[in-house]
Amino acid sequence: QVQVVESGGGLVQPGGSLTLSCEAKGVVFSLYNMTWYRQAPGKERELVAEINYGLEPHYVDFVKGRFTISRDNAKNTVALQMNNLKPDDTAVYYCGALRVPSMRYYWGQGTQVTVSS
Repeated sequence: QVQVVESGGGLVQPGGSLTLSCEAKGVVFSLYNMTWYRQAPGKERELVAEINYGLEPHYVDFVKGRFTISRDNAKNTVALQMNNLKPDDTAVYYCGALRVPSMRYYWGQGTQVTVSS
């Protein structure tokens, strides 16, 4: 049974930093790309960053230079280091384990990130 568990959300001031963590359980980790998505109120879920088993990251434009995705293949974990946070970054952040090549996602429960003074 696949389980994806996130942790690390919270309240942070603009310009601050936060790290989200995620563990994928019950998977052969090498078969999964790991992703972070977010969903703000009234908006669709959107990709933030993705990293494959070869540790190649991909970022969407609005987080480039501010967020860093990393992955520990020995521990089945992925992290998202978020720096210089802005109020527009406020959202529920979801970790997604993407099975390749079937492209099936397994989602965590989500963790709230609020950027506010």
